[in-house]
Amino acid sequence: MIRKHPFRFGVLNETMLSQQHWLAQARKAEELGYATFLIRDHFVSDFGGATFSPVASMMAAANATQTLRTGTLVIDNDFRHPIVLAKEVATLDQMSGGRFELGLGAGWLQAEYEQMGIPFDPPGVRVSRLGEAIQVFKAFFTEERVHFTGQHYTVKGLESFPKPIQQPHPPLLIGAGKKRMCQLAGREADIVGLLTISTSHGTFQADPVEMLASAITQKINWVREGAGERFPEIELSMMISICITENPQQYAEQLIQENKWHNISVEQVLDMPSKFFGSIDQIIEQMEARREQYGFSYYIVSDKFMDTLAPVVARLTGK
Repeated sequence: MIRKHPFRFGVLNETMLSQQHWLAQARKAEELGYATFLIRDHFVSDFGGATFSPVASMMAAANATQTLRTGTLVIDNDFRHPIVLAKEVATLDQMSGGRFELGLGAGWLQAEYEQMGIPFDPPGVRVSRLGEAIQVFKAFFTEERVHFTGQHYTVKGLESFPKPIQQPHPPLLIGAGKKRMCQLAGREADIVGLLTISTSHGTFQADPVEMLASAITQKINWVREGAGERFPEIELSMMISICITENPQQYAEQLIQENKWHNISVEQVLDMPSKFFGSIDQIIEQMEARREQYGFSYYIVSDKFMDTLAPVVARLTGK
């Protein structure tokens, strides 16, 4: 059974120019009716470009807005000890009036690890470490003292202060694409951000197979396996691309040619859950249909699509 969560939309701000531009982008996202304003977590330029530090940037965005929620998409668990990050998150939630959402991932960009001098462990180790970190986070947010002994982390009765405003903790988003991560996200996350790219080899690969409807269905099934009875409570999310066009089929053909997607048909592109092409009315119909079929209700766009998606946001959220 798929629960219909209300639609909401987020902006992943990937343009880092100045304080003035950053704050203007946050205010604009709020004015256009977006629910969240998000940032990546990288120390080197990835495919989205160089980025500010997430915690300070999110606090600045929260201070510049009234209702907009801020969040990370996603923080690399390996870059910070979970106690350090838990204190930052709880403080940020306090200082923002309970408007922070914590997005976590197991890390993937091998070149970044190498440049920072951090060991790039096999995927299984990184996922296991993230699983332990999540237990530490939840203990910090809900218990007076943190007692934890695991393979990767040990915390010996540390006082957990401050407590976040949002209880039992700020919403937890886990970005996931492979089986083990999807199952972990199903067990632990409030929001699951399904990946439509491949990062298995420590690099970004825009593999169209990861975007196919069949692949997304498989990922959702893995989340369901991890979640069990709590699956209907999970909010499903993904990054999307959008094009307002009178000819969706022609645009799909153009995408195939530009990206050299061999053995991918136009029909398969049009059915990709993360791709929305057509008029405003058609895109709204697609979103409603895909919420029925898959359960997706929380869509995130790069800031370059913020204006393009705005009419859809207004229609589907009433803002």
